[in-house]
Amino acid sequence: MNRVRHPSLDGPLAPKAPHFPPKAKAVIFLFMYGGPSQVDTFDYKPKLYPLDGKTIEISTKGRGGSKNQGRVVGPKWNFRQYGQCGKYVSDLFPHLARCVDDMAFVHSMYADSPLHGSAMLMMNSGRILSGAPCMGSWVTYGLGSENENLPGFVVMLDQSGGPISGAKNWNSGYMPAVYQGTVLRSQGEPILDLARPEGMSDSEQRLLLDVLKEQNHAHLRGRADDSNLAARIASYELAYRMQHHAPEAIELAQESEATRALYGMDDPRTADFGKKCLLARRLVERGVRFVQIYSGGNHNDHNWDAHGDLVLNHEKHAGDTDRPIAGLLADLKQRGLLDSTIVVWGGEFGRQPTAEYAEGTGRDHNSAGFTMWLAGGGIKGGTSVGTTDELGNEAVERPFHVKHLHATILHQMGLDPNRLAFFHAGLDQKLVGVERVDPIRELIV
Repeated sequence: MNRVRHPSLDGPLAPKAPHFPPKAKAVIFLFMYGGPSQVDTFDYKPKLYPLDGKTIEISTKGRGGSKNQGRVVGPKWNFRQYGQCGKYVSDLFPHLARCVDDMAFVHSMYADSPLHGSAMLMMNSGRILSGAPCMGSWVTYGLGSENENLPGFVVMLDQSGGPISGAKNWNSGYMPAVYQGTVLRSQGEPILDLARPEGMSDSEQRLLLDVLKEQNHAHLRGRADDSNLAARIASYELAYRMQHHAPEAIELAQESEATRALYGMDDPRTADFGKKCLLARRLVERGVRFVQIYSGGNHNDHNWDAHGDLVLNHEKHAGDTDRPIAGLLADLKQRGLLDSTIVVWGGEFGRQPTAEYAEGTGRDHNSAGFTMWLAGGGIKGGTSVGTTDELGNEAVERPFHVKHLHATILHQMGLDPNRLAFFHAGLDQKLVGVERVDPIRELIV
């Protein structure tokens, strides 16, 4: 495991000093694509149960537009209290429920869009329009990488495919391409198009790259401010090193059977997501700054977008991910990595407390109030911040925009969210935008 960089190495991914001492070195973002229902998972609303099936006056806005009344869908699972903190958790998550003292819940998140495409972009990049760098790009731009042989920002997609808008969700936008996310596959060739051409030896490839580097550096002279060219030069060298080191990073044969079982890899249902979670631990262990794992692909049957049968949908996706995520938290903790790794869980928005259609249990999108949780990396476990109204429809106490979540993560990484900027189009662009955005202080130890 090589986390020490060669002293002569420079370039866009060279380590950079943080603005202040960090609490965390890495982020693992568990993205529940489609929008989990907060009132069926972690936001306990007992008043919803007796209202099940009743039509009430309530203002909602989702995929189906704005409505002033709706038929209540009561929570379909029981909630129980867990941990020293007494946190209520749905029966959907029997394994995660035992981790609540390490988790901090934000129940009053809100975003600008109730539509998947724009909401995904906002959660990933802080903007509802494409073209801005994603959070993983900002982290690697601000801090560089701790491992010269692996990318700083890695993405693992659901086995059913990627989310809506695809690569826009891990793109580096107006930053050099070296900061974009690298898609890592858990099976087969780990990174597509990485292997050298058939028939070319390592020495031949090295000679070709050396000649190319010499020519590129000659072209770069006199263009010292050409960050895109410098990034392209660095990317060739990184790709060459990754040919040798990426396979080792995802080689799970070194892991014990007990560790593999901890992540649920002994059960076909949880094996795929469990393998991704275990890979995430191995990557942050090797200095990768930002890992994003998607639960859910771009089809309603394969993500958390429960417009039809809520029970069928959420039992499937919670059952696929509950044990692996609990295993990840436990493994990080026992290895002393949770202290320096932020784990983030959530989707692009939540769900409404009312039904979308005249019949059935499906819920429409809800960006006015939803839940996300964080753990590790100096996050205060066993806490809950903010509330939605008594029906879980809208954030009412301590509402936090998605940008506050971004600011919190950057802050824990030692980056001032209001100072971290990239000059583009005549402006100092920031992940959190032009107005000052502070981290969620209640979450910070």
